[in-house]
Amino acid sequence: MITVQEYLREHGCDEDLGRLISLIADQADPIRGAFIANQSYATTLNSSGEVQAELDAWADDHLIRVMKGSGLVSRIASEEQDEVVECPGSCSDYTVVMDPLDGSSLIAVNLAVGSIFGIYKGPILQKGRNLAAALYLLYGPMTTLTLSIGSGVATFALADDGRFLLMEDGIRMPEGSIYGSGGTRPEWTGKHTAFITSIEDGGGKVRYSGSFVADFHQILKYGGLYAYPASRGRPEGKLRLVFEAQPIGFLAMQAGGRISDGFTDILDILPTDVHQKIPIYVGSRGLIERLESMEE
Repeated sequence: MITVQEYLREHGCDEDLGRLISLIADQADPIRGAFIANQSYATTLNSSGEVQAELDAWADDHLIRVMKGSGLVSRIASEEQDEVVECPGSCSDYTVVMDPLDGSSLIAVNLAVGSIFGIYKGPILQKGRNLAAALYLLYGPMTTLTLSIGSGVATFALADDGRFLLMEDGIRMPEGSIYGSGGTRPEWTGKHTAFITSIEDGGGKVRYSGSFVADFHQILKYGGLYAYPASRGRPEGKLRLVFEAQPIGFLAMQAGGRISDGFTDILDILPTDVHQKIPIYVGSRGLIERLESMEE
């Protein structure tokens, strides 16, 4: 079977980029191994104003320490850090944006969670279309790595010997009917309510766990829609443009899907702040185009 390292070489991946992706993949086992010992909540808020789980902070510290020591990363932007982390002495101009542990509160009830990464060449604040690579680790019944280096999307599974082995290449997102939406329905905007109602009227089935990675992975496989919309009290939405929307959107695009803020393609938006929030709709191309055609 093909390992992730063999896949990267066969697809002409830059050597340093391939080494960085492999380094990130190697952290799946220690992060998952830390789940049992790190179940409590910290007494601090992260940069997005959310209470940190102990494991959020542990995963963030672990990943930053490993990447800073690798010499492969010049700067790191993390959802858990107020400021961009500089990596002195790096021999590379690659920068990493990350959500170290998405959906961490679900570990206590044994549901799937993940880690999201985007890799740029040069500055951190770039349009999502400029990503050199996007990937996520999903810690479920299997530990999987879903990856794009700009030539399609592939998923790998972690084997007993510690290698990530190719499960599927050239993944294409179908037009599907499953959907999940964050926020509380009474606070939804009129456009979002009408859109979700149209999906439900068409036979759509709700699938929503509270883990962006896990919920998107279903959409990637079966098609449909994941949304965390603007609301009447939170017009900017909840999720982060840099750490979540851009990497996941890049993967969706590479699989033939779309990501939108409800009006325009998120991959064309230039971030103005590393912790910028944005409404998110990601999924099957037909559904996103229908949404964008609707009036407010």
